[in-house]
Amino acid sequence: MNGMMRLLENVVELPQLREKTRVFSDRFHAGDILSDMLQSVADSNGLLLGIPAGGIPVACRIQKKIGLDMDLAIVSKITLPWNTEAGYGAVAFDGTVRLNQRMLAHVGLTEEQIRQGTQKTLQKINRRMILLRGEKPFPELNQRSVILVDDGLASGFTMLAAIESIKKLGASSVAVAVPTAHLESVRKIAENVDLVLCPNIRSGMSYAVADAYQRWSDVTEDELIELLTKAGGIFGKTS
Repeated sequence: MNGMMRLLENVVELPQLREKTRVFSDRFHAGDILSDMLQSVADSNGLLLGIPAGGIPVACRIQKKIGLDMDLAIVSKITLPWNTEAGYGAVAFDGTVRLNQRMLAHVGLTEEQIRQGTQKTLQKINRRMILLRGEKPFPELNQRSVILVDDGLASGFTMLAAIESIKKLGASSVAVAVPTAHLESVRKIAENVDLVLCPNIRSGMSYAVADAYQRWSDVTEDELIELLTKAGGIFGKTS
């Protein structure tokens, strides 16, 4: 795509979108833009792994446009007991846990509250694994390139948990493709992967993923099932 530029050696952005808001119509439009950026770098044997919920519409559009195999990396943030929008860490599908120690130092949670929050999040992931993947075995990743896809990065801890899990499974390379992200999160993620593709990078204290989109709403589980079924006919509710 014309206009791409490297922020760091392994970070590709669209500088014309830097610091701008409302740049994507919706998640599908964001997937279109990422597809164009991926055309020249994606391995034909690469695997897209969408992160539910918001990453799935983005990943499905990429899969449709460039034809890579697709599956799910089910990861979820661990939320504060009094604020389900704020996360202090994340849990991945294989049980990998990443905690934001800097945040935990200020919120006053006990070890038992952290344990309960982590366990509750793992239960959520296991339920989603059954709902969205059924008994389908996870793809073999040994010596395969993986592209992790989400709809944006705020703190980046959810993505870090996903990256750690995928590396444990032996992927030959790991890339992250997200439509929007905070600058500091991009730098943090870039230290842990081979490539980051992010057209809309923003900085500042008031960053929100939703601000990159003109139309934004939570993706329901029914919508996830519909999207994944259309994408390959191999996902959906189990009998």
